Amino acid sequence: MKLRDIAHALGCELRGDGDVEIVDVAPIEEATPGTLTFLSDRRLAGRLATSRATAVVLPPDAPEVALPSLRAPHPYLAFAAAVELFHPPPPRPAAGIHPTAVIAPSARLGAGAALGPHVVVGERVVIGRGAVLNANVTIYADASIGDDFVAHAGAVVREGVRIGDRVILHAGAVVGSDGFGYLPLADGNHRIPHVGTVILEDDVEVGANTTIDRASLGATLVGRGTKLDNLVMVGHGCRIGAGCLLAGHVGLAGSTTLGTRVMMGGQAGAAGHLTIGDRAQVAAQTGIHRDIPAGAQYGGYPAMEVRRWRRVTMSLPRVPELFRRLRRVERFLGLGGAAREEE
Repeated sequence: MKLRDIAHALGCELRGDGDVEIVDVAPIEEATPGTLTFLSDRRLAGRLATSRATAVVLPPDAPEVALPSLRAPHPYLAFAAAVELFHPPPPRPAAGIHPTAVIAPSARLGAGAALGPHVVVGERVVIGRGAVLNANVTIYADASIGDDFVAHAGAVVREGVRIGDRVILHAGAVVGSDGFGYLPLADGNHRIPHVGTVILEDDVEVGANTTIDRASLGATLVGRGTKLDNLVMVGHGCRIGAGCLLAGHVGLAGSTTLGTRVMMGGQAGAAGHLTIGDRAQVAAQTGIHRDIPAGAQYGGYPAMEVRRWRRVTMSLPRVPELFRRLRRVERFLGLGGAAREEE
């Protein structure tokens, strides 16, 4: 495509030669002649001087550059739209049911459903229009699923789970498995029944091999538009608000509550029965042991306000030297023996 055609398709301002041909998109480090790249972080502006890209997407107020450019208020968003221009999603499978699929007589499938090899749909399942169930997907009895549902290979929806419209389950995701609940007794661990369910609201996306456990009573809830990365663990009875983003390996112990638009970095974990407020941001590998207020930014283990966490992290390399200085002070004051006794 010519750059001017891309600018028109994306609604961007064009600066420079609009007749250059663009054949693909690429990150700035990997760009080659004929590709379009983007730059939104001003700290990386120096990389443009060595980039081999033919054109670049920039913020409207960025300095002029030698390359032809597209100007957009949100360069990353515009670049994502350009990726879709050059790499449209694969075509939807044709409607129909593979001969090896097993569909219970009482199950109801909406119009246009496409079921792949070895799909299993249990009794009294209801699935809306336009569903795509890829190979080896299993839907247990009494599940209720809305329109435009997509389940990739090996995904499992357990009994009684309720799923809204436009939900995507990536390969190996399990929704509605039993929660981890046991009562330790003298003669062994007594299993606590989990007779609740899971509710996924509209536009939820669940990453590969992510698990969402059913509640012991009531429902585990994932709110509208929330996106869960791969290998996320959502414990029984959790309630996740709308528009949240949870990165890979996040773990939520049972009955954790997240407000709306919470963001949690990879490998962050929350102990059970905690509340994380609306729009809170949690850094990667944070260990959360108490409630986090709305709008706060936390990091570290144990979790603390992010500015304090950064100060603590920066001070850690200085700790050995501080101990050496303290010992010298103790020796000077004649306190070395007393200090050792207190230790």
